[in-house]
Amino acid sequence: MTKSELEGTAAALVARGKGLLAADETVPTLTKRFDALKIESTPESRRDYRQMLLTTPGASEFISGVILHDETIRQQASGGLRLASECSHLGMLPGIKVDRGAKPLAGFEGEHVTEGLDGLRERLAEYRELGARFAKWRAVFDVSDVLPSSGCVAANAHALGRYAALCQEQGLVPIVEPELLMNGTHSIERCEEATGRVLHAVFAALFEQEVRLEGMLLKPNMAVAGAACPRQASVEQVAEVTLRCLRRHVPPAVPGVVFLSGGQNDVLATRHLDAINRAEGPKPWALTFSYGRALQDAALATWLGKPEKVAAAQRVFCHRARCNSLAARGAYTDAEERQSHGVRAPDHLAGWHDD
Repeated sequence: MTKSELEGTAAALVARGKGLLAADETVPTLTKRFDALKIESTPESRRDYRQMLLTTPGASEFISGVILHDETIRQQASGGLRLASECSHLGMLPGIKVDRGAKPLAGFEGEHVTEGLDGLRERLAEYRELGARFAKWRAVFDVSDVLPSSGCVAANAHALGRYAALCQEQGLVPIVEPELLMNGTHSIERCEEATGRVLHAVFAALFEQEVRLEGMLLKPNMAVAGAACPRQASVEQVAEVTLRCLRRHVPPAVPGVVFLSGGQNDVLATRHLDAINRAEGPKPWALTFSYGRALQDAALATWLGKPEKVAAAQRVFCHRARCNSLAARGAYTDAEERQSHGVRAPDHLAGWHDD
């Protein structure tokens, strides 16, 4: 893939009013979500669930691409096509999660570094043959008064830079995902400070590895207070602080910022995205979504593994995708939300984090 093709793919992924579905949960994580709803987790049930999301009528109006897991990209849909080909056929670009998870960082108690660089060039080439057009690598950071440490930031930034360079070498658009976790008691101000430090290090590493910014996307957290912080920020404050942080640390050459949902519930994630796009001031990047649970959980709670519930679950999923599409254009309203089918993501699913 040429530089212009990489840029074209990146631009298509952040086309106005469209965002990404993160359906790349690991088998253990998706199994925990299934277990919470008493759904049997097998390769077939996981395939059926993701196929249900992909084949939702009208989904491609709002979803530009789907991040798949290694298991999923190798599976066939019920009609015989590979799920990646089915995704393309339905008008959504297939992508792939390529990191191998966060592991304890030696010498830094309680902190983690994401692994998976060994053999990555060969795996990327295989995924390209299987139909992937973009990839994702997630680095996670805990936040406290002293975390993340400089060592943890440097190790993960370097890994993100190497991953992104290898992706572009193999003709895949890299989605770079540095995520500061919502766990903890930290304030929104502390989140902004730590997020800025991480973004600064990540873009320095991308520059050192000669990653072409026009052919990549950034998937960051929004600036929010920790889940246990007694002073939670308003929707408007989250938008203001998030944009200020991005303007200070994200080069305008990056075509798009696709926010992760983190631990936010489905409606709050939509409201925050809408407020960010409504806020005044320069926004040189497309600002949209790459949500996992915030798109999926209400549909999963409707489906429950039952074939007769597929149509109802697809309606719920399409509604959530449409609301986020409106939010990506700053056009979401409470009236649009009320058109939902009365299903919200169950609170007990919110703890399963792997997107």
